[in-house]
Amino acid sequence: MNVPNKLTLSRLFITVAFVFVMDIKFPFASTVALILFCIASFTDFLDGHIARKNRIITNFGILMDPLADKILTCWAFIVFVELGKISAWMVGLIVAREFAITGLRLLAAAQNNIIAADRWGKYKTISQIVCIISILVGLSYPNWGQWGTFIFGAWAQYFITLSIWVCTLLTIISGTLYLWKNRELYLKEL
Repeated sequence: MNVPNKLTLSRLFITVAFVFVMDIKFPFASTVALILFCIASFTDFLDGHIARKNRIITNFGILMDPLADKILTCWAFIVFVELGKISAWMVGLIVAREFAITGLRLLAAAQNNIIAADRWGKYKTISQIVCIISILVGLSYPNWGQWGTFIFGAWAQYFITLSIWVCTLLTIISGTLYLWKNRELYLKEL
């Protein structure tokens, strides 16, 4: 197995650790989860960079890299619903978009087509990562003592709320544009 695929697989294991840490209650659990999420996000960047640089493209990577990303972000949002940090309807839209686009990509693959991510999908992904990190920072900074409160306390909640709305809106926009742009794939199957 090549390095990019190992990094992709590691993201799945980091996701399990992230959910486990968020589920059990211990001091600094949210800070550990923040670190795990940042590591997982970095592996996403790194596996793509290495694969492009060394021209290592495999069927496993084509399928599992975006799937590992979706598993990581969807689990993070589901955990946040349980913690009351984001509305369930927003997470429902986010998860539904991810399933719809994954289904469309599988349908395209069955027709020997590959659908690349477009710029709106990249904006969506960045907004999701920023949103998740901001929520994790919001959960973590009270544990960092007076410095955490001083640095993040005054503005953190406003930024978190803004990032949640931006993430949700970009998810809706990117999903709608993606489905519209590739409508011939599923319309000919009807």
